[in-house]
Amino acid sequence: MANKALAKRQKLTIRIEPSQKALKPRNHVALAAKQRVGGPHQKSISGQRQELKRLLQTKLSEPEEK
Repeated sequence: MANKALAKRQKLTIRIEPSQKALKPRNHVALAAKQRVGGPHQKSISGQRQELKRLLQTKLSEPEEK
């Protein structure tokens, strides 16, 4: 028969199914802050520079109209 005891390096893991109630959050302040995550309000300096560089390349690659 196989050894059914846990080996030394194995840990017993308890799986929580979706139907079960979640555990209480440890830090309610951090949880509230994480739920209202917002993005940056404006592009970064490097993002602005890269966008201007792309616009310049598109302007230079367009054929001139006369």
